[in-house]
Amino acid sequence: METAPPRALPSALASALAFGASGAVLVLEIVALRLVGPYVGVTLQVSSSVIGISLAAIAYGAWLGGRLADRYDPRMLLAPALILGAIGAAVTLPLVRWGGELLRGGAAPAVLLLAALAVFLPAFVLSAIPPMVVKLQLSSLREAGTVVGRLSSVGTLGAITATLGTGFVLIAAMPSSAIVLSLAVLLALGGLTLGWWLRRDETHPELPGSPRFRALLATIGLLGAGMGAISPTPCDIETAYHCARVEADPDRPGGRLLLLNSAPHSYVDLDDPRHLEFEYVQWIGAVADVLRPAGAPIDALHIGGGGFTVPNYLRATRPGSDQLVLELDGELVELDRRELGLVTGPDLRVRVGDARVGLTERPAAGYDLVVGDAFGHQVVPWHLATREMAAEISRTLRDDGVYAQNVIDYPPDRFIPTEVATVMAVFPHVALIAPADALAGEAGSNFVIVASRRPLPLAALIARLARIEKPVEVLTGDELARYVGSARVLTDDYAPTDQLLG
Repeated sequence: METAPPRALPSALASALAFGASGAVLVLEIVALRLVGPYVGVTLQVSSSVIGISLAAIAYGAWLGGRLADRYDPRMLLAPALILGAIGAAVTLPLVRWGGELLRGGAAPAVLLLAALAVFLPAFVLSAIPPMVVKLQLSSLREAGTVVGRLSSVGTLGAITATLGTGFVLIAAMPSSAIVLSLAVLLALGGLTLGWWLRRDETHPELPGSPRFRALLATIGLLGAGMGAISPTPCDIETAYHCARVEADPDRPGGRLLLLNSAPHSYVDLDDPRHLEFEYVQWIGAVADVLRPAGAPIDALHIGGGGFTVPNYLRATRPGSDQLVLELDGELVELDRRELGLVTGPDLRVRVGDARVGLTERPAAGYDLVVGDAFGHQVVPWHLATREMAAEISRTLRDDGVYAQNVIDYPPDRFIPTEVATVMAVFPHVALIAPADALAGEAGSNFVIVASRRPLPLAALIARLARIEKPVEVLTGDELARYVGSARVLTDDYAPTDQLLG
């Protein structure tokens, strides 16, 4: 005798389940990018890994959900799937926080494994729900197209809503840990409510699992949520773009180190803004020192604020200078004000927003100095590293103005020759400052590119750099051309900065 098919869910409930399950997966995917960033960086490879792992989880989860829906009554599986999804989300935080400490770095296996810890389990379980809902709503093959199309559309709308809501609202309003734990609670409540509603139907058999088993699941979920709440976090605050922390320097009373995504980013001396701790900042300071007579004010534009070390240095060494900082992260600016002594005013202003967009709004020939020090983890964001970007910078500089750009590279040094070639495509006079071992391809380092439309004050710059404790070299002319070789110029159409970084 053929068994009667399970009764369909109410259409509104089926749509809500498809919408919510798909949306929850996308919330987890976006937040996963934030969770793994402090340990493996925020690069194209990291983004690709999280997206790829999420898609794999969706694919395998949908396949399993379809198989289970054909073998069992889907009504018996929906509530447990929501609760298991809640447990998977709750245990994500301790898995990433403790696993991230062991997997620090940018190696591909570490990136893939950490991405899997961040998103695979809950996304896999939640992606099994839509096929179950589809199976319940199919009453005949004649309606298959309509049912599948409607629920697929609703699920996609859920994913879109979650993507926009998380990116525009949740990330700005809540820490990532709070988003994950709140989602876990909502999924658990949804599963419990759905289970209660289904048990009210006397014609429906008891949901699977003994009370002891359900108690075990609840215990695991609570333990996961608790461990996530107390697990170590590398952040003092979580901005819309960074996991930020400020550490005091035990050897210098006023010294403060700003870490973004666990990487040292800026050093500020609260008592002495003239003190430049990082070597590359000393090189940029040397460029600024020889640009105009000592003490003379300059008009400066800074692409990236970080800890505002260079703007504060110029304010101290060149009173009356007019400076504008283009900084993407407004919450980082507020952190600088609270903990790094930043004081803005008419002589030092901040424009919060994308630097490329902000640069196009700057007047032509308006600046003596442009400092490029913007990073996405350890690489210059691709759209700030192209020939078109360099041309915009040239437009904003006065005829004898200077562009100083900070770049990081590691052996085999594929990015820095390319970026120098890109700057040379716009500026006729270019120099490169770096330690000898870095120029020889033997060590990773910061490099500072110095460029102008007029001849650079090389003699004064070299003399000023010689006063810095660690010696550096300055490449110019034919020597720099040989170093660059046949490196390809980066353009808005071709700028694989993440891939070029060693």
